[in-house]
Amino acid sequence: MTTKRDKLREDVQFRILRLLLDNPEMSQRDLAKAVGVSTGGVHYVLNALLEKGWIKLGNFTASEDRRRYAYVLTPRGIAEKAALTRRFLARKMAEYEALRAEIDAVRAEVAEDTAKETKQ
Repeated sequence: MTTKRDKLREDVQFRILRLLLDNPEMSQRDLAKAVGVSTGGVHYVLNALLEKGWIKLGNFTASEDRRRYAYVLTPRGIAEKAALTRRFLARKMAEYEALRAEIDAVRAEVAEDTAKETKQ
């Protein structure tokens, strides 16, 4: 069974991989702002992705500061990103359908209440 924490971790990994695919030179601070987690949290996720072999480090050659890195997705990372994308999309579609059903129910309630008020 997938816990809420596992889903959150998977969402953060997906969002980071998605950003790095197009912007491998993003700093940890920029990633943190874009994803909405702490810089320390991004550092932790990046280390986990490195250990899994989903990303690799390269020097960001356009920078004068040679301590800057580029986080490049590996072929395995690209495949894992595709799998994460499918799961993310399935989860969000289920959330959307549940929200849509709740909105429809509330609209029906409002219409019913309005009809009752009109009759009074």
